[in-house]
Amino acid sequence: MSGHSKFANIKHKKEKNDAAKGKIFTIIGREIAVAVKEGGADLANNSRLRDVVAKAKANNMPNDTIERGIKKAAGDVNSVNYEVVTYEGYGPNGTAIIVDALTDNKNRTAANVRSAFTKGKGSIGTQGCVSFMFDQKGQIIIDKEECTMDADELMMIALDAGAEDFNEEDDSYEITTVPEEFSQVRQTLEEAGIPMAEAEVTMIPQTWVELTDETAIANLQKTLDLLDADDDVQAVYHNWAE
Repeated sequence: MSGHSKFANIKHKKEKNDAAKGKIFTIIGREIAVAVKEGGADLANNSRLRDVVAKAKANNMPNDTIERGIKKAAGDVNSVNYEVVTYEGYGPNGTAIIVDALTDNKNRTAANVRSAFTKGKGSIGTQGCVSFMFDQKGQIIIDKEECTMDADELMMIALDAGAEDFNEEDDSYEITTVPEEFSQVRQTLEEAGIPMAEAEVTMIPQTWVELTDETAIANLQKTLDLLDADDDVQAVYHNWAE
């Protein structure tokens, strides 16, 4: 949504993650393990692993930590037993929330996610109850301060690589793709030396919900904070216009 600075939110998330790098490194470590199990340890032949490594670098994970994670997963592939689970539900005032998790204990994760919703006065719903309000897209955010390339040139590189859309915000550029084209577009930008502040397949709300009631805002923030603190939770998507 033009004018709604996604980059400001990303910078805010990164500041929180800087205070707890172990959390984001745990998330990415699990994603590396799953990617290696599914497609092997060879980056050249595993596009999902390449995407996870790019995400790791964007979050300042050291190269030796990334390499150790890949080697560990490759040498211990049969012990990787994480399952992908998704929960959907509602926060205050009907805000929509989607939670993606990677877990080795679904009962534990389900209980923790349900507790986070309950403590924020929200509720877990059935599968599909809110996901229809989101579009799954590849999303790449580029910080204008880090990118010296002309906007038109950047746009043409992205669109030629298969991007769906290109938007210019005050502080950043946003490139969106269909999920199937994300890896190719991200790799093309990487090969062109374009720094990416964020690059991942995400869920983008079709509409945003404004909250003005202080109690509703506090309750939703409580749910989001509890989910963020859970090591099993990989990503949380919502349609609150913060």
